[in-house]
Amino acid sequence: MSDSSDLLSLTTTGARSGRPHTVRLGFVRHEGRVLVVASNLGSDRHPAWYHNLLATPLVTVEIDGDAFQSVAVPAQGAHRDELFAAVVRVAPGYAEYQATTARTLPVVVLDRPDTDAPQTVTTLAGKLLQVHVWLREQLHRVRTETDAHFAAPGTAGPGLGLQIRQHCLAFCQSLEFHHVSEDGHLFPGIARWHPELGEVFERLRAEHVEVARLQNALVALLDDLATADPAVFRAELERMTKELTAHLDYEEEHLLPVLADVPWPPPRP
Repeated sequence: MSDSSDLLSLTTTGARSGRPHTVRLGFVRHEGRVLVVASNLGSDRHPAWYHNLLATPLVTVEIDGDAFQSVAVPAQGAHRDELFAAVVRVAPGYAEYQATTARTLPVVVLDRPDTDAPQTVTTLAGKLLQVHVWLREQLHRVRTETDAHFAAPGTAGPGLGLQIRQHCLAFCQSLEFHHVSEDGHLFPGIARWHPELGEVFERLRAEHVEVARLQNALVALLDDLATADPAVFRAELERMTKELTAHLDYEEEHLLPVLADVPWPPPRP
């Protein structure tokens, strides 16, 4: 695919407000990927939307009426320089912005999701499974990127990549939202019709507490990428993988059958 440039809408979550913020940005397509540059017109400060996506990497991208969720990943090092050169070939004005500031203009990759999750669901069981597939895929991606980080030359010392951070943070934040929604809405709703599942919900809630502890440990390790110990991170990630996989399997075993006849989206009152 040849490089091209146009405009998109990017919706981020405010780092301070927690509210959605939408901006119109120029973007460049390069080798099938969507790239945006945090130029801020050559200012010495990053734009607010860039700070937002560092705090909450899961964003919504809309191009010509087609919207999709993406994990926003700023490129680093030589990869960033390569992508910035590709951007400048299409939109030379970014080179002028870079020349006006000592700040290295971040290049952010907004990939479309590559998922095996069903895109259209008609039951609550399908919706739950869709979320679970996405969570498993994100966790697998973080593990794959961590293994690649270990295998790369010169990575024996401390430090983790920004790409690992963004995907891990998106996974952890989505998992937390999913579990809070289950505890507050899904489980009580099912319990009214299926009181025999009381012990199942007690176990799932207890597992939510343990998984939350593990995800908090992962996020804490990512607070400072320069000193984050990959070996410790990898060990915590393996624990998270084992615990979460068993948790999702158990939940699907007991909840999917009772949700198979519940329509999704729910009918209007």
